[in-house]
Amino acid sequence: MIRPCPHCQARNRIPPRHLHRVGRCGACHQPLPPMDQPLAVDAATFDAVISDATVPVLVDFWAPWCGPCRMAAPEVEKAARDLAGQALVLKVDTEAQPALAARFQIRSIPTFAVFVDGAVRFQQAGLLRQPQLVALARQHGARG
Repeated sequence: MIRPCPHCQARNRIPPRHLHRVGRCGACHQPLPPMDQPLAVDAATFDAVISDATVPVLVDFWAPWCGPCRMAAPEVEKAARDLAGQALVLKVDTEAQPALAARFQIRSIPTFAVFVDGAVRFQQAGLLRQPQLVALARQHGARG
């Protein structure tokens, strides 16, 4: 994964297993905060993060045309900020990644899933708010 430094904008390569940790920029040596925003992923990035993450991964399966998905987007962003350092948050556009959606039998969107150690531990369709999303991640191992 490539993450820009918030201080100098240098691009830093971060392995998925370290996205939830505080690191250091390779250029300016300032702290790189843990991932605190939802990460839009394709199938390859999804597989890399899910298989390598050492914290729970909350996934939002969504589509741009979906009204409830658009309503969920700010809730997912708030949850990602609240879960920084404890869990990772991914967004999968089911229109752009139909095979990935099919792999997890996504029939309705938004659908939220929590992965732990590479396996689905929770999956539910429907709009969930930030407190519910944070609670799900913590229920499945995110430390708060």
